[in-house]
This record gives sequence, C-alpha cells and structure tokens, in this order.
Amino acid sequence: MTAAVEIADLRKTFGAFTAVDGISLTVERGEIFGFLGSNGAGKSTTIRMLCGLLSPTSGSARVLGVDVARDPESVKRRIGYMSQRFSLYGDLSVLQNIRFFGGVYGLRGDELAAREAWAIEMSGLAGKEDLLTGDLPGGWKQRLALACAVLHRPQVLFLDEPTSGVDPISRRRFWRLIDEMAATGVTVFVTTHYLDEAEYCERVALIHAGRLAALGTVAEVKRVFADRAVLEIVAPDAGAALETLGGAGWILDTSIFGNRIHAVVRDERADGARIRALLEGAGNGPATVARIVPSLEDVFIHYVKDEEPAGSGGLEAP
Repeated sequence: MTAAVEIADLRKTFGAFTAVDGISLTVERGEIFGFLGSNGAGKSTTIRMLCGLLSPTSGSARVLGVDVARDPESVKRRIGYMSQRFSLYGDLSVLQNIRFFGGVYGLRGDELAAREAWAIEMSGLAGKEDLLTGDLPGGWKQRLALACAVLHRPQVLFLDEPTSGVDPISRRRFWRLIDEMAATGVTVFVTTHYLDEAEYCERVALIHAGRLAALGTVAEVKRVFADRAVLEIVAPDAGAALETLGGAGWILDTSIFGNRIHAVVRDERADGARIRALLEGAGNGPATVARIVPSLEDVFIHYVKDEEPAGSGGLEAP
C-alpha cells in the first residue's frame, strides 16, 4: 500500500513571502503524526495544501496516492478535516449540525441515522441534541467538530490546532478520542503548538519559518543532547543569570523557562561547578544547578536557533 501522506520539496509562496519552504516527509497509514511549531511557522499552510484547499507553488504532495494539486476534489472526498477555527454552525443545534455534515458527505437513510447516533455518543452529548452549538462549552464543541469531521469514516484525518483554547482536561479527553480512531487504522495528521501533545504522537516533525527542523520519534529528536548535558539553574535574579551565562563561551546554549535557566554544556560536573561559581561571583547567589532530562521544548529551542534564518525576528513562544 502507498503511504497515507507523501510530501516532496513542498513549497508555498505568497508574493515575496515564503510560508512553506521545501518540506519533505512521509506519514504511514494508521500513524498519529504531530506537526509541531510556533504560531506562524507554516503548519496551517501545509495542512491546507494537503487537504486540497490551497495549491502548492512547487513540489508535490500525495494523500492516499492522490496528487493534491491535480485532483484536490478526490482528496477532499477521502479525508476528514477539522480546521483551526471552529467549523460548525453556532445557530444550529447539535443534531442539526450532525445532519448537515452527514448530508454533505453523502450519508443517507439508515447509514446517516447510525452515524448520527455514533456522533452523539462519541461527543458525549446524549440528551443535549437540541442545544444550540454556539452555546456549548469549548471542549464539547471540539468533540462535536471532530465527530462531524469523521462521520463519513475517512482514512486520513487532518486536525489543525484542534485543542487551541481548550482547557487541559478537555484536551486529554480529545486525545483519547484520537487514540481510539487511530486504533481502528485511521491516519491522524495533527498540527499543534502545544509541545506536550507530542507525547501522544508516534512521530513528530518540528517546523520553523516554513522549514523542517527535525523529524522522528520524540526520543529520536531528543538525541541531539546525547553527548551534552542540560542543566537547570535557579538563582535569585533569573534575568541577570541569563545575561551572565550568555557571555560564557564554554556554555553551548542558554534559555529561560519562567524563573529558571536551562544551560547546555559538555561536562555536567565541571561546567555545573563553573556556572555556580560564575553566578555567585556576580552576586547572584545562592544558585542551584542540577542536570535534567531535556524536554521537547529544549529540543525545539535548540533546533529553532540552529535553523533561524538570517534577519529573522526570533522565535515566537510555542
């Protein structure tokens, strides 16, 4: 069988602005694939091209073997798509939305009735079928939008920032639904700027400024620190500590996480002692230094700095 998604040197420009800059990757069938990056990185532009909603400037993309540029309508019939913006009609009831989207997907009769019942159960809205969709809490809206996107049992599901603005508990429930669908063989391609959501994905791609910065499992992309140590530093004045450590040439990288500093070094023991002495010598003590397991955010910041285009204004926080 062909892969679910095949992308080769995909580019999209808007005048002089390059939104997607030569991305290549493959997503296998039944995989939960995370497309991660900060706002404005090119995630939504990529997913809109894969859904046949936007024509590529150059390169190629195939979904279930179908070329998205040559036959976008065929792609649309085979996929489910949940856009970044809430896609349902707020002035229609829950059931009316489900019936509308069922009709759009060509469902009729007993099949439509069965899928309506499934959607109500999946979204946890039994007994609330007559409520206006616009009056639902955010988590309920997202589950209903997901149910409507998969009414026609698509083989590939594209989710663009599906949990944006949703509370943490609703986010976890939403991901449980995604896991259940993937277990039935559905391929899930999901964009997000919540780096913790990468833990739900079998593989991830990190994108920045339209370019692919890293690709692999979470464990694989973290191997960038295999021969280095990430130290977490706590000092009375975090801002001053960041400035002091940033001037030390033997520290490979520094970044701030709230009131803590993360520093990448080659020698945990020797460089940790040097950091402590440097801060306390600058009057910013007592300072504590401890090695930590790098987070995906550490990895993302590392790759972003390596991939930062000349003249860029810097990273937008995920």
